[in-house]
Amino acid sequence: MSNLIIKNAAQVVTCSGFGGKRGKEMSHLQVIEKGTVIVTDGLISHILKPDEPVPVNEQAYMILDATGKALLPGFVDPHTHFVFGGYREEEFSWRMRGDSYMEIMMRGGGIVNTAKATRAATEEELIASGSQRLDAMLRLGITTVEGKSGYGLDKETERKQLRVMRHLNNTHPVDVVSTYMGAHAISEEWRGREDAFIDFQIDEMFPLVAKEKLAEAVDIFCEEGVFTLEQSRRYLKAASEQGLKLKIHADEIVSLGGAGLAAELRCLSADHLLHVSVEDIYALAEAGVVATLLPLTAFSLREKYAPARNMIDAGCIVALATDFNPGSSFSASVPLLFALACIYMKLTPEEAVNAFTINGAAAIGRADRIGSIDIGKQGDLVLLQFPSYKFLPYHVGMNTVERVIKNGKIVV
Repeated sequence: MSNLIIKNAAQVVTCSGFGGKRGKEMSHLQVIEKGTVIVTDGLISHILKPDEPVPVNEQAYMILDATGKALLPGFVDPHTHFVFGGYREEEFSWRMRGDSYMEIMMRGGGIVNTAKATRAATEEELIASGSQRLDAMLRLGITTVEGKSGYGLDKETERKQLRVMRHLNNTHPVDVVSTYMGAHAISEEWRGREDAFIDFQIDEMFPLVAKEKLAEAVDIFCEEGVFTLEQSRRYLKAASEQGLKLKIHADEIVSLGGAGLAAELRCLSADHLLHVSVEDIYALAEAGVVATLLPLTAFSLREKYAPARNMIDAGCIVALATDFNPGSSFSASVPLLFALACIYMKLTPEEAVNAFTINGAAAIGRADRIGSIDIGKQGDLVLLQFPSYKFLPYHVGMNTVERVIKNGKIVV
C-alpha cells in the first residue's frame, strides 16, 4: 500500500523547499512538533499540525504511530561510484604507511586498477554487488543516490556500468540517478594521448549516452595529472550541447580552478573542493552551483576537510555526499558523514540535515520532487529511533534510522 499516515511525530523536519538552500537559509529546517504526514498514492498529500484533524478516510491508509520519534525527508546522496568490480584493500594499507593517493594512481593503482576489475566483471555480477550496496544504503536512510560510471574507461564497460545502474533503478527501492564519467582517469591505452581521449568522449561516447538515455549528467576529474582545465571545459561544453547536465570533480588535490570553471559553465555541482580558492567560493555562490562536499573521502585520505564554513558564510548551496567507492571512500556511512560534517567541518546539525536532503536533491537536479517534506513530493521519508534530528551527529557512528519509507511504502 502506498497510502500511509505517519501520526504524532515528535518532530516533522520538513527541510521545506523546491530548490537548494544557500548560506543562512541552511539553518532553517521548518520543524513541526507532534505533526502528522499523509502520503497518498506515493506522494505527500498533507502535512498537519497537532491540532488539525486528519482529512482522509483512515481505513484506506496504513497508520504508523511515530510518537517520540523524528520524521525527516529520505536522505539524498548526490555523489557515489557504487557500481564497480574488485576492491583496493592493499592500496588502503599503502596509504596508511604514507603513500599518497596520486602516487598510487601514477603507478597503475587507483581508478585504473578498479577499471581492470570492472571490465572483467559480468553485468550480472555488477547488478548483484550493486544491489547489496543499495540495500546497505537504504538501511541507513538513503532513498535516492547518484551513481557515476568511470570504472571502464572504454566504450563497452562504461555502457555496462550505466546499464547496471538503469536496471537497479528499475528494480530496487532506492532511486538511482546515473552520471556518465568517462573522463575519470586515463587508461594505459590512452596514456599520453589525453586530448585524443577527450575527442573520443565527445565524438563517440556523448552521442551514444544521449541516444541510449544512459545518464542524466556527465562528470570529469579536473585535476593536476589527470585532466586540465581546458580539457575539462571542452568536455563539459560538448556534453551540454548533447543536453546532458554538468558536474565536475574540482580542486580535490590541488587548487587548479575547477570550481571557477563550474561557475563559468553553470554546472549542476562542483564536488570535493578541498583546495578551492576563496575567489572561486564566491563564484560558486553567485552562479548557484551546488558545492558538494565529501567528508568521508578527506577522512579516509587523511586530508584537510573542505572549507564548508567559509562556503556557507559566502552564500553557497552546500550539499553532503558519501563518495562511496572502492578506493578513497569505501563507506556509505551516514552516521559518520553527519559526525564529520558537524564535528570537523563545523556545520550545525541543521545545516548538515539540509545538506543531505534538499541540497543533495539540488545537486542532482531533483529538488522539485524529493529532498523535503512538501505537498506533491515523493513520499520518501526516514523515521529516527529518537525524538530529534540532533541525534544524527550526536549518536556518533551509530545508525539512528528505525524505518525507511519509499513512495509511501515501508521498505525498512
